[in-house]
Amino acid sequence: MLPRDVRLPPEHLFPADEWRITEQRFASNWMGNAETIFALSNGYLGIRGTFEEGRPSIEAGTFVNGFHETWPIVHAEEAYGFARTGQTIVNVPDATIMKLYVDDEPLFLPTARITEYERSVDLREGVLTRDMNWSTPGGKQVQINSRRLISFAHRHLGAISYEVTVDHDAPVVISSQCLNRQDARAEDEPRNNGAGGLDSDPRRAKAFGHRVLNLRAQHEDAHRIISGYRTTNSRMTLAVGIDHVVETDNPWHMTRSTSEDLGKIVFTVDAKAGVPIRITKFFSYHTSRSVPPPELIDRCSRTLDRALADGYGALESSQREYLTDFWARADVQVDGPRRVQQAIRWNLFQLTQAAARAETTGIPAKGLTGQAYEGHYFWDTEVYVLPFLTYTEPRVTRNLLRFRHSMLDDSRARAQELSHRGALFPWRTINGEEASSYYAAGTAQYHIDADVAYALKRYVDVRGDTDLLKEVGAEMLVETARLWADLGFFGPDSGAFHIHAVTGPDEYTTVVNDNAFTNLMARANLRNAVEVVLWLREDDPSVYARLVHDTGLDEDEILTWQRAADAMFIPYDAERGIHPQDANFLEKERWDFEGTPSENYPLLLHYHPLVIYRHQVLKQADVVLAMVLLGDEFSVEQKQRNFDYYDPLTTGDSSLSACVQSILAAEIGYEEKALEYFQYALLMDLADVAGNVVDGVHIASTGGVWMALTYGFGGLRDHQGELSFDPRLPGPWDRLAFPLRFHDRQLHVEFTHDTLAFEVAEGEELTIRVRGREVHLPAGERVEIPADADGDAS
Repeated sequence: MLPRDVRLPPEHLFPADEWRITEQRFASNWMGNAETIFALSNGYLGIRGTFEEGRPSIEAGTFVNGFHETWPIVHAEEAYGFARTGQTIVNVPDATIMKLYVDDEPLFLPTARITEYERSVDLREGVLTRDMNWSTPGGKQVQINSRRLISFAHRHLGAISYEVTVDHDAPVVISSQCLNRQDARAEDEPRNNGAGGLDSDPRRAKAFGHRVLNLRAQHEDAHRIISGYRTTNSRMTLAVGIDHVVETDNPWHMTRSTSEDLGKIVFTVDAKAGVPIRITKFFSYHTSRSVPPPELIDRCSRTLDRALADGYGALESSQREYLTDFWARADVQVDGPRRVQQAIRWNLFQLTQAAARAETTGIPAKGLTGQAYEGHYFWDTEVYVLPFLTYTEPRVTRNLLRFRHSMLDDSRARAQELSHRGALFPWRTINGEEASSYYAAGTAQYHIDADVAYALKRYVDVRGDTDLLKEVGAEMLVETARLWADLGFFGPDSGAFHIHAVTGPDEYTTVVNDNAFTNLMARANLRNAVEVVLWLREDDPSVYARLVHDTGLDEDEILTWQRAADAMFIPYDAERGIHPQDANFLEKERWDFEGTPSENYPLLLHYHPLVIYRHQVLKQADVVLAMVLLGDEFSVEQKQRNFDYYDPLTTGDSSLSACVQSILAAEIGYEEKALEYFQYALLMDLADVAGNVVDGVHIASTGGVWMALTYGFGGLRDHQGELSFDPRLPGPWDRLAFPLRFHDRQLHVEFTHDTLAFEVAEGEELTIRVRGREVHLPAGERVEIPADADGDAS
């Protein structure tokens, strides 16, 4: 089904600029969206794009990746094995607040007379800037310039430069605050429940009924305040500190005060006309599962000391240096409409914001731009985000796969609880324990195991890093293969291997037998486990011996895995020539799309799950996703028939679907659909396609945008570790270019309607395949092939 109409905000609000996102006037009706679009993060620390003045705001939020509170999941009807402990990312104290008063009048944007206004983020600098002129009720003109960043170079650090200049002498007060919004939400800043209310949308975060952050220690000194907290249930610890540098020729003085939920430093200035007041505010966050708050306060002090010594300018310089390197490795260039290029870069920027410093954690579904989905880690990371990271920043991919491995003990325990051997990774989690309270669309998605194994294989194929297999990868493959061998069974009649009572990616069809995606991915998981274990046995007997010792691996198991993979049942309907989504999917009644009003999407908010489950209707691509991930197992004809059948049944109610549909549509020659689905994914947040951008960025969709560009229109494939291209450059685009990191080589790819060009810019020569033919790429030389040729170049 083609996506609903999508439109960007008007150019007078967000003008076209290939490198900047700019808001040219304050618009209260766009404020919640802008808080997400202008959010800053480095993968460890994230802050929504609220105003420095602290109000107004729709969903103010500051988040530290992995810092969460736990709470008991209460089931209306209990059953054995249900998830017991909920986990929700905490909205930690907000250190960005700098309230401004001139002539004792507060700056409040909705009622202030603003004669100049521009807020923007330059994607090459990673700094959120705002320049505005406030005409006060007393007739004074106040120029306000602010700059904000979350440092990529220094994981625990952020900073704000706040400058005020008045055109006539006036008393100016700047109140710099650190406010615990989680437990002290002001009465005049009510939580925005969004359309339908907080409790009606299961995607939104839980509101706590208890105090979350408990003050345990505090440090004050000069312009510095640091507070240390411990959460009530999870017992995690946090320290947050602020410090300041004041630069002005105006007379000024300072007062300081603290309480459990608020640290405040007030700067009172006798401002002279034309004499600027610049306050630089540094803020630092440190967290731990076990370190006491006083020690974290010490860590904050050291971070702030270094920031004060280096200065704000050094932070901006390191920010530009990081992003210059990032864009050299990740920029995708499209010669087409300027707003397309602008939106592409904004999506890619979100990926580095979500992942850059996520070094001992996962990547939440919303990154650190919102509290929706509780800050949980899903399969999104492995399937939608890691392809981008594997080709552009393999270090981060390696860290994320190690983080998955750190969950292995909890995953073994979860599998045992469900009466399985092996390990079952949690469907949604922060701390490694299953946190999905609805098993039909949660725990039943066993494919999470195969998704992790798939991401591991792709990383090793693209990077050539077999050391990771020896360190942690082989153990994950053994335990996931064990789960599949135990979960499935050999049928008594044909001897085929079946997997029953599972849910695939499509959450509108749950707890089914022989879901095609699950079976295909499980087969790939089993085969990879066999291949890696046998390779280890021959290549490194000592590592193999350790693996046997650590996992209790029996060599008979390996034979069972191979037999299960070879006998895996893959649903196929010979009459229609398609792969049924599961064993009984084609028996269901088709959903009445013509009779469903547009306001009833997403269906999950308007129909009981049982109503949806009875019909042929998809929340997101399922079989189509399998054909993208495992494309070498399908013929082009099968791909076309499957796409033609499932596309009209797919609602687009999930942000994970459009990018996948775009990739396959491009491959089978449906250019118009490929572009429409690409636009849907590209503008998911910038145009608020799903109507919930206020809740945060759809990080998986941003990864999907990169996949649609490279795998879809670029025709990139990496099956079995062989790099190949079969580009499908859309007619409206004149050029598509992108870099790739492959086996310690930096490859530059550029496609036009006339020429396909490749260059190994770094590393040794490389052989690839282009439209089915081998192409040899000498190091440092640009190789061009006519776009209408079949790849017979060397």
